[in-house]
Amino acid sequence: MSIHPIMQKLADKLQRTDLPEFAPGDTVRVQVKIKEGDKERLQAFEGMVIACKKGPQGCFTVRKMSFGQGVERIFPYNSKVVDKVEKVRSYRVRRSKLFYLRGLRGKAARLREVDRKA
Repeated sequence: MSIHPIMQKLADKLQRTDLPEFAPGDTVRVQVKIKEGDKERLQAFEGMVIACKKGPQGCFTVRKMSFGQGVERIFPYNSKVVDKVEKVRSYRVRRSKLFYLRGLRGKAARLREVDRKA
C-alpha cells in the first residue's frame, strides 16, 4: 500500500529529526512536558526501551521499576509532549521486542552492557 505523494511530503515535513538513534535494549531518559494549571515543567522518565515501532506514527515503549512496581509508558516519536530523549547506556540484545523482561526481577533482568569504546 503506497502513500499518496502529497501525504508523503506532509508526513516527511512533520517528522522529528532531533531525537538520537536508540534501539530496544538501550536505557534512555525521556524529558516529558507536564502541564499543571497554566505552568509547564519537564519531568524525566528513565528506563529501558523494550519495543520500537517505526514509521510515520511510530512509537517506543520505555519500562522502569518504580518502588518495586514495573511502569511502562509508550511515547510517540513525533509527540509534542516529548521534549528531549537522552541515551544513557546501551545493552546487547538479540531481540527486537524485550517483553520477556516483564517477568524477570533483580539480577535475572540484567543484560550485557555494550562497550562504549568499540
